[in-house]
Amino acid sequence: MVLKKFYSNASIGSAAGGFSILLDGKPLKTPLHADFILPYAELAQAVAAEWNAQGDKIVPASMLLTKFVNSTIDGVAKKMDDVKRDIVSYANTDLLFYRAATPPDLAERQARAYDPILDWLKNRGIHFSVTAGVMPVKQPQASLDAVYDALEIYDPFALAGITSITAMTGSACLALAVAEDYLSAEAAWDAAHIDEDFQIEQWGRDDDATAARAAKWKEMEAACRLLALVKEPA
Repeated sequence: MVLKKFYSNASIGSAAGGFSILLDGKPLKTPLHADFILPYAELAQAVAAEWNAQGDKIVPASMLLTKFVNSTIDGVAKKMDDVKRDIVSYANTDLLFYRAATPPDLAERQARAYDPILDWLKNRGIHFSVTAGVMPVKQPQASLDAVYDALEIYDPFALAGITSITAMTGSACLALAVAEDYLSAEAAWDAAHIDEDFQIEQWGRDDDATAARAAKWKEMEAACRLLALVKEPA
């Protein structure tokens, strides 16, 4: 959806608990009419920049940080425990655990990308089982609990980024690795698309799928940028 621009300038104001975004001096609200307050100066600057970058019309698809902040304030912050449990549910059937038996080249690519991440988790005391095929394998409850515990340090803004990365990659393990700076956004994205890239090599690209993937990557970049902007409180 594209809207006609209704303001001239976006700036940052002081507010209880952090910073507000001012559109021609008026504080921005979330879609549910909550105060749009950011506890991070750099995130506030980045959001204001999104609003100032709009032309004659507002294009929400180009304002992904704003979207994440809205979903944080209106959603994630109100149900932190549910969000963490949703992430843990991905860990129970994580992309990294289900490997191809054939062809050997695909299996080798998966192992090369996934095994170091699982070893990194193992060094943290989080052990997961790996299987060939798609039949469900039961994961240790202690490891699932450890993933939940690892999420406890994150505030609602960081958790919004993590849950988005989890959903886009199909992997809580990849999201946690990005959040803890073990993987870059690009490395996590490539790992999440090993199977798809293998199929593209065999059968070629589909234009619609390529466009959808490009849009999804922009959201992945924004989620990772959000995480980087909320590392330290202002």
